[in-house]
Amino acid sequence: MQKLFILLGLCLLFSCGDKTSDSLIVKGNIKGLKKGTVYLKKAKDTTIVTIDSMVINGNSNFELQSKIDTPEIFYLYLDKYNNEDNRITFFADKGITEINTSLKRFNYDAKIKGSKQQKILEEYISVASKFNNKNLELIKENFDAIKANDTALINSTEKTYKNLEKRKYLYTVNFAINNRDSEVAPYLALSELYNANIKYLNMINDTLTPTIKTSHYGKELQGFINKIKEEENL
Repeated sequence: MQKLFILLGLCLLFSCGDKTSDSLIVKGNIKGLKKGTVYLKKAKDTTIVTIDSMVINGNSNFELQSKIDTPEIFYLYLDKYNNEDNRITFFADKGITEINTSLKRFNYDAKIKGSKQQKILEEYISVASKFNNKNLELIKENFDAIKANDTALINSTEKTYKNLEKRKYLYTVNFAINNRDSEVAPYLALSELYNANIKYLNMINDTLTPTIKTSHYGKELQGFINKIKEEENL
């Protein structure tokens, strides 16, 4: 009888382990939130679908779950806003991801602790944001030049913009190649280089490790490249 109980205990232990081994658990706290609904979402085909949700009523802690087969981008939404400030983007993997933020600055105050892919993505974003800030400055300069009908300045800002865009493309390609053993590499190719020359996409795709090639974004990148090639041959 004692052996039977031990066997049953082991079965329960392993069954529980199997149940959570393919799961993503997202938990954290939204400081200042008293009432509202938090949603865990991800992209499916061309739409954003809700995977899990939780109603907040008094306690600002939350916990959401999803089955996950391969690391990919998920979104944490809050129904308090009607714009993109209500969304936190993160790279998820099996296990626990912690997201702590505030109601007042839901998107901007987010501190994310979770997958190794998230760390790599944050490393990329820290540099890419500098390109984006410079891009905004150039847009303003170009707008002012157009208002002033300053042809020389218009040409100058447009040339600088093109050079900046090329530098960002090259940085993204180099970053992806240096992280070819991470799912972040094909994700960046799809999200940041979708309108770039196909040679950049091929450069990244050709260096991906076998494991990453068979990942969610690895397959999507190969499919995207195949589609471009097909359209070019029409």
